[in-house]
Amino acid sequence: MASVHTLARPYARAAFELARSAGALAEWSSKLAFSAGISQAAEVRALIGNPKLGAAELAQLVLPEAEPADSAFARFVGQLAGNRRLPALAEIAEQFDLLKREEERVLKVQVRTAVPLVGAQSDALKAALAKRFSRAIELDNVIDASVIGGAVIDAGGLVIDGSVAGRLKALESELTH
Repeated sequence: MASVHTLARPYARAAFELARSAGALAEWSSKLAFSAGISQAAEVRALIGNPKLGAAELAQLVLPEAEPADSAFARFVGQLAGNRRLPALAEIAEQFDLLKREEERVLKVQVRTAVPLVGAQSDALKAALAKRFSRAIELDNVIDASVIGGAVIDAGGLVIDGSVAGRLKALESELTH
């Protein structure tokens, strides 16, 4: 059986194309995130697996409250429900956001530090990374005491380890070899 990642890909692409053609990438992103969050609730997952519920009822479970039934988003979710793909909503939302960031030339960067980055530090890091990658930067600061000091920057396929823990490991390796 195909993985959820594989099953979600064509739906994410279709949602992205619909949203881009309507000029509503941000709106669809937030709606997908909302629906994905609802679909992950234990009570909703149990109902999604219930074969007695029809596609329209299943779609209604995860749609935002004020979403018109004839909107493109509601029709998209209805198609997911009809194809029994609502369990893949979280992965669809994640892949949609990857496509959205690529379209907007935004790079999501995770920075692990021992203490939170303050405004000026965060801004300086964003500016340096934006210059290096020629993209806008979406910074996600994760607090990790094991870093000790400095930072570990994960920018997609590139990891820059400027942490004290990393330097200590390199020194240990150098001394033991």
